[in-house]
Amino acid sequence: MTKDTVVASRSTRTLSIVEGDLIIGEDATVRGEGTPPKVSVKGTVRCKGNCLIDCSVSAENLEGKGYVTVNGDLEVRGYVSIRTWEFGKSSLNVSGSVKAEKVEVDARLSVGENLETEYADVGGSILVKGKTKAQNIDVGGSFTGIGDVEAGVIDVGGSVEIESQANIEKLDVGGKAVVKGGRVGKIDIGGSFESKDSLEFDFIDVGGAVRLAGKSKGGNIDVGGSCKVEGDLQFEKIDVGGVVEITGSAKGESVDVGGTVRVGGSFQLSGKLDVGGRVEAEGDLSARDVDVGGSLKAKAVTASNEVDVGGSITTVNGVSASSVRIGRRGEVAGLLRADNVVIGERAHVEDVYGKTITVEERVHIRNLYGERVNIEAHCHISGELQYTESLRTEEGVFFAKPPTKVSKLAQ
Repeated sequence: MTKDTVVASRSTRTLSIVEGDLIIGEDATVRGEGTPPKVSVKGTVRCKGNCLIDCSVSAENLEGKGYVTVNGDLEVRGYVSIRTWEFGKSSLNVSGSVKAEKVEVDARLSVGENLETEYADVGGSILVKGKTKAQNIDVGGSFTGIGDVEAGVIDVGGSVEIESQANIEKLDVGGKAVVKGGRVGKIDIGGSFESKDSLEFDFIDVGGAVRLAGKSKGGNIDVGGSCKVEGDLQFEKIDVGGVVEITGSAKGESVDVGGTVRVGGSFQLSGKLDVGGRVEAEGDLSARDVDVGGSLKAKAVTASNEVDVGGSITTVNGVSASSVRIGRRGEVAGLLRADNVVIGERAHVEDVYGKTITVEERVHIRNLYGERVNIEAHCHISGELQYTESLRTEEGVFFAKPPTKVSKLAQ
């Protein structure tokens, strides 16, 4: 039968190899032999209270209560379990690297170099100054990774900060998460999320605010508050309750935003743009459908289906769509070109080209060119009106020039 090795409370002992278990008393110190110093334990290290292992240590398992400090590397083949002392807290503080199948600490885990484990479960906080590699990390408070982090699932109740590249399948955080960049598959954050460099993602679901930087690429973005991108963004769907700001170009499937969208470059969508407030794009905007409750501003707007704007449209190179609808009292600066055009009452519009054009009451238009034109009462045409098939007008319509029926519309 293998005999245990006992280090008495408040004593110091130097060891090299322990054939059985190593039992360390409260406030005891264990030192190793060799350069660098190390102690190898064939069994389990059992810490009976606060203790110091003043060297690297390898063992089958490490278990204890209170504050356990390892001045070196910690390598166990099985588990690490540090529980709260009866009248205090618990922590595991390792100056070197930690390698274990499972690490459980009631309060705090601090690792000076690298952490490698299948599963880490810490009630308070984790600080890793080197690289982190784990399948699952579960933390009640905060997780801080100074080096690269490679993980399957990170589930944190409080906050996460990763100062180097991340490669994570799922990041689930109750409060705030900040990463430098890399790849995070599914991002589920209760508060705010920030990536300081280019990020690849599958899904972002954030209750508060999102900030991305660099060239980011991924799937769906669902944010309750605001989404701000310092750079380019490629995505599938964006659903944001407040504001979306992208300093570079944006390319995706669809956008649904309650407030405002601002894009510093080109804005390309294969599906629908649905915005309750304003849309501003420094470059060209293209989509299948454009539905804006407030104002729309872009270098040019192209829609394969419909453009419906409640307020104003400002373009340099005009709007081109299958159908265009301008809301009541709308303001349009730039050309409108569509098969079907409806101008809401009391709107002010510059030039309009269309096959079927309906102008509601008290609209002001500069030039109008259409195949079939219907103008309601008290409208004002300050330029010219050309039509190829039919013109119907109601009372009080003013024409600066007489309407002209032509065989071909002017371009």
